[in-house]
Amino acid sequence: MDKPAPAPQRPQNLGRTALICSGVVMAMTGLSFAAVPLYDMFCRATGFGGTPKIGTAAAGTILDRTMSVRFDANVAPGLGWKFEAESPEIKLRVGETKTVFYKITNRTDRPTTGIASYNIAPDKGAAFFVKIQCFCFTEHTLQPGESLEAPVVFYIDPEIADKRELDGLKAITLSYTYFASKSGQPLAQGASAPAKGDAGTSNL
Repeated sequence: MDKPAPAPQRPQNLGRTALICSGVVMAMTGLSFAAVPLYDMFCRATGFGGTPKIGTAAAGTILDRTMSVRFDANVAPGLGWKFEAESPEIKLRVGETKTVFYKITNRTDRPTTGIASYNIAPDKGAAFFVKIQCFCFTEHTLQPGESLEAPVVFYIDPEIADKRELDGLKAITLSYTYFASKSGQPLAQGASAPAKGDAGTSNL
């Protein structure tokens, strides 16, 4: 007659294992929250993903090479603002500091709040587009019919001349999109592709 199989023993360290698993989950959750600001810092420092670099002073060196900078202004559906640059395109020397103003107007009959995000195209030019002053990621509330002029101060980094593969880069596009916002956060980030200017209307 066969002897019954012994009952499986419970792991001695079951509580410890559960504690370790809980710690791993908490650590992964914390890293997921930290990933967004860390990624943003990385993009700002390197120009990765079309994010311009942030500068604190002029370049100090101005080259003879000239380039064009185009200015794209977009408003997400539902915000009801008019948004446009004072000029759709300028030419400047590499290393030369320029200031361009954008005009923002609330075309609705109620106070509304918006916040702008930005991008650079092509991506390879973002690492050399340096913004000294910008209205992006600053929440603005405009009364009905109120307008605001906001400057962006920038230059193209002279180090671009050291990248022989970028000798053919003649133009960079700085693109802004205004979203309705609350407490500093866009409300329409997942909305359909924004139209230029006011919804469905191009300003450029």
